[in-house]
Amino acid sequence: MAEVTTSRGWIVPVMGLFVATFAVCTAELIVTGLLPNIASDLKVDIPTAGLLISGYALGVAIAGPLLALLTARLERRTVMLAVIGFFILGNVICGVSGSYGMLLAGRLLVAACHGLFFGVAMVIAARLAPEGRQASAISMVVAGVTLANILGVPIGTAIGAAYGWRSSFWVIAAAGALAGVVLFLVIPRTPDPARGKDDFRAELAAARRPAVLICYSFIAIVMVGVIALQGYIVPLLTERSGVPAAYVPWVLLGMGATGFVGNLVGGRLGDWKPNATMSGILAIFFVLLLVMWQVTGSTWGMVIVLWATWGVGFGFPAPVQSRILHEARDAPNLASTLISTAFNVGIAAGAAVGGAAISAGWGYGALPLITAAFTALAFLGTLLLTAYDRRRRPAPVASPA
Repeated sequence: MAEVTTSRGWIVPVMGLFVATFAVCTAELIVTGLLPNIASDLKVDIPTAGLLISGYALGVAIAGPLLALLTARLERRTVMLAVIGFFILGNVICGVSGSYGMLLAGRLLVAACHGLFFGVAMVIAARLAPEGRQASAISMVVAGVTLANILGVPIGTAIGAAYGWRSSFWVIAAAGALAGVVLFLVIPRTPDPARGKDDFRAELAAARRPAVLICYSFIAIVMVGVIALQGYIVPLLTERSGVPAAYVPWVLLGMGATGFVGNLVGGRLGDWKPNATMSGILAIFFVLLLVMWQVTGSTWGMVIVLWATWGVGFGFPAPVQSRILHEARDAPNLASTLISTAFNVGIAAGAAVGGAAISAGWGYGALPLITAAFTALAFLGTLLLTAYDRRRRPAPVASPA
């Protein structure tokens, strides 16, 4: 184990986790592109089919932490391989489903795997990386999320359109099988901390530590703002900024590409100074959002600022997740899984906030300003975290006369 963590040997297993993350996140997001086809084939309306998305988010948020507690005493590599096995099974159920109920059941099984997967993946990545490189390792895992947006969803949607929506789930199941083989070959067994009868209490205590709760809060706050904007980015681009509909996929591709790079840079900076990195990223993100608010009526101005904003914003997840794992390092299983819960709470609330703003007549041009307001609130959270760290440092002991 020492050999893995003291050399570049840790990069290979972390890249294996990156492959698995790509498969898992593609499975989460693929339904958005297939929704009309699924609704038509299974003879349900679009709002009912939309439960495949919101139900998935609830499955991640609720089932993930419960499974983390149930599997806390098991070795992490074993749990990871079991999660991938059930992930494949869930997508196979989706692929053979002949009814809406069966498809929803398959999606909920995949969602439960998703919630536990990210908790376990972050713990393994942090343990494999040498001291001072945990945020970089986490950023490599998180990069799989961005790549799923850039490649996984468009490719999966195209396959579903050409060969039927069920074929997309079969392809994802195959990708999950490939990821499982890769993980089996490259992930070493990582020694877990000593376990006892108080595991449950230890996990709960670690997840309730003040610094951990502060990090959860500004993860959710940031996501409310981001999703309020991202959820309506297409009509904002086409109706407000004048971007032709044919060019929107290229704009979205650029967002994904800059986010991919920003995520890796944020991870490296997070290894250096996590609190300063989080505060700096949110401050720059806030300023760029104000600029975006001013240029929403300019096609090229909006596109350029949007790409820059996404590049900066995606630097945030790696350092904040690394900080949580550092705080809960003695009992990280529940705390790491609750990271996905915080993200999904923010996602659900963000969609509602954006929709409410549009319904109230504020217009798409107000969305960057709404996101900036939530970003400012999250920035205050990072200052609170820094103040908390200073308060709990032991005061220097005076030398005896």
